[in-house]
Amino acid sequence: MATIKELEQIASQVRRDIVRQVHAVNSGHPGGSLGCADFFVALYFRILNHKPQGFTMDGNGEDLFFLSNGHISPVWYSVLARSGYFPVAELKTFRKLNSRLQGHPTTHEGLPGVRMASGSLGQGMSVAIGAALSKKLNGDKSIVYSLHGDGELQEGQVWEAAMYAAANKVDNLISTIDVNGQQIDGSTDEVLSLGNLRAKWEAFGWDVLDANGNNMEELITIIDLAKMNAGKGKPTMILMKTEMGMGVDFMMGSHKWHGVAPNDEQLANALSQLQETLGDY
Repeated sequence: MATIKELEQIASQVRRDIVRQVHAVNSGHPGGSLGCADFFVALYFRILNHKPQGFTMDGNGEDLFFLSNGHISPVWYSVLARSGYFPVAELKTFRKLNSRLQGHPTTHEGLPGVRMASGSLGQGMSVAIGAALSKKLNGDKSIVYSLHGDGELQEGQVWEAAMYAAANKVDNLISTIDVNGQQIDGSTDEVLSLGNLRAKWEAFGWDVLDANGNNMEELITIIDLAKMNAGKGKPTMILMKTEMGMGVDFMMGSHKWHGVAPNDEQLANALSQLQETLGDY
């Protein structure tokens, strides 16, 4: 099992992968990807019971993860590659024609690790609920995880799914919201205030936990607590506070880096702040 320090080192490499991917094609979403690097590393290198070398779409007998806010694909691709789902060198094909690594994850090219196409926001929780119910019907004790953006909560389908999950006691589901307070056009408060998220999710019948998504040790502790809630009658929501652009000082905390790639000078600056720990692709 990887130590906290080892996980932090992996996260540093993942952040390097993120900025290099989007820079290479002058396209992509670095801000949210950088903010969620610690979460993905914790999930894939410590939390999930998964089979990188034996990927199947049904995922019988293993934990499943669904990315709903698909625009942060750079961080997911990096972690999937670094954890063994496909060669790390394939990260060079990000967003290129005929690549399996499209800007938003897709399933038609058969990329290992991806079980749903995402990018049309609001749909991931519905899919995760379906997968969780399927596991219950099959007597599979594994857990289903999903990740969502805070701006994504402005989509009505999320709240329909939230009601359904609580009403049907989908207690093998752990969902997480990346609460970075930023979306493409500004802060979430300015675009459409989300109000008290804890109060909302509790009112919808979920167990709610808070986590610092950029503190590896705390993040793992909270996800482990969420796992202990499994089978107790309620779905669990983790409200994960992160900093958009985490690790790169000129990107941090600004919605302007939601979907803008760094230029050559900015890339060099970013890489100078991020330790190379596993070797660049």
